[in-house]
Amino acid sequence: MNGMSSRNTGKVRVVVVSMGVALTLGLTACTAATADEPSSSGGLAVTLGEAPNQDVVDLYTDRDTAVSAAVDALPQLIEKALEQTGVPGAQVAVVSNGDVVFEEGYGVRDVTTKEPVDTDTVFQIASLSKPLSSSVVAKAITDDAELSWEDPVVNYLPGFALGDPYVTEHGKIADYFSHRTGLPTGSGDDLEDVGFDADYIMAHLDQVPLASFRDTYQYSNLGLTVGGEAVAASRGQTWAETANELLFEPLGMTSTTTLHDEYLAADDRAAMHARTGEGEYEQLFDRDADAEAPAGGVASTAGDIAKWMNMVLANGEVDGAEFIDPLVLAQTYSAHSITGGDATNLTSRTSHYGFGTNVGSTVTGRVNISHSGAFGWGASTNATMIPDLNLGIVVLTNGAPAGVPESIASEFVDLVQFGAQTRPWLDLLSGYFAHFSDPTGDLKGQEPPTDAAAAGPAGDYVGTYESPYFGEFTVTEKNGLLTGALGPEGGYTFEIDPWNGDTLSFVPTGENALPGSLSSAVFVRDGEQITGVTLTYFNIFPEPGQEPNGLGVFTRTD
Repeated sequence: MNGMSSRNTGKVRVVVVSMGVALTLGLTACTAATADEPSSSGGLAVTLGEAPNQDVVDLYTDRDTAVSAAVDALPQLIEKALEQTGVPGAQVAVVSNGDVVFEEGYGVRDVTTKEPVDTDTVFQIASLSKPLSSSVVAKAITDDAELSWEDPVVNYLPGFALGDPYVTEHGKIADYFSHRTGLPTGSGDDLEDVGFDADYIMAHLDQVPLASFRDTYQYSNLGLTVGGEAVAASRGQTWAETANELLFEPLGMTSTTTLHDEYLAADDRAAMHARTGEGEYEQLFDRDADAEAPAGGVASTAGDIAKWMNMVLANGEVDGAEFIDPLVLAQTYSAHSITGGDATNLTSRTSHYGFGTNVGSTVTGRVNISHSGAFGWGASTNATMIPDLNLGIVVLTNGAPAGVPESIASEFVDLVQFGAQTRPWLDLLSGYFAHFSDPTGDLKGQEPPTDAAAAGPAGDYVGTYESPYFGEFTVTEKNGLLTGALGPEGGYTFEIDPWNGDTLSFVPTGENALPGSLSSAVFVRDGEQITGVTLTYFNIFPEPGQEPNGLGVFTRTD
């Protein structure tokens, strides 16, 4: 599973867990290796690789039988996951030895219309976009000898800057694709939520306080987007043009797009469904992720993702011919950032992030390449590949994250390796993801104090305020009610209500502020004059409990 963080949005969530691949189990294989797959001489059946670090524990039976049995079990696993969680629909594909051996749709694509999911239904895949984008870049590098993962992005985006001149100058495409620039998790997502496009967001990332350069893993959608935009700029193209020309069209991914309007134009598309209760999903939102297209803006089908997985598993070949240089592709899946593992426990295995993808190992020692994606507004996805077995599975769903894609992939991998589940994955993961649809904000779940001081006259707060990051924030009054407006042309609006004196309240909305969210607007009074305001939700983004970043502080300008 990919990184997701304990905050409630799939686009930023960074939970680096390799579900189904990081267990310490006392299991032994049942069969010895075949004649052309030499085994160790001990009681444990081990297939020896070309080097000791490629040795793996044998499957419980021969590979083809194991895969066939796991594929046969898939429909039951999928149906159980949808029934238990309430997620409306899913689409699943499995590739094995270069063939698509399973491709099916389940459930409905929209709970209001009840139209069924089929193999042509297009899903928003959220952060599963990232490994596709890394393949786009790998293809660009293959085709252009002057382009490299090691190129600083400012070579192609000369006007771009971060808050540290050194990072601005030295930040490479590789740094942005491996989340090691120091841009904190969620950087720029708040600007996207209020409606700004990629150009505005990238132009204002220099306001974001940075963590240590190349020392920390900070999962950043807009950071990876910067890397993708740099590659597109090197070709004089938009990102959509680059992705189509280099990956989607050559692989025949005819149902795949990075443009939200093209997703909306598809007659057979899965609507998003937010989780509104235990096992309850409603079609409430539409998520336009164009501003972070390389990181989370792709819409596709399981069948199209299967074509990409087959290319990766073939080491960059398509129809027996080199498509992506295998050395460039290997960089994509090499370890560049440490993402998981318990430093206090020597039995805890470490996981890594490559360029736009997670890299770990299964219990049997096999390399596991995976990534998940999720939108709190209603999408959850996963793709998992086991190169040693030339095997991959992709699961797309149209419900807010509930662990369905990850549990199905983990159960499938378990069945292939052991013939049985090692853990009750669906129970484990549905519980783990239960809080991902929780509201946020410093006032969530609270009522105004019973001894609250009265707010000032509504006219005190009316005015225009400025932030170097968010730009203009206006407060207007009508019939005694206050309204705040942010974003392009003031399109992101919310009511501002009394709370306690000059601390008022508002309901933030967006992918990162699900229903039930509530936060404070703390106005600053100097004598009789309001001189500024802090919108707390935007000042401690991505979640309460973090240190304020100063980005949500506005100064009055009129």
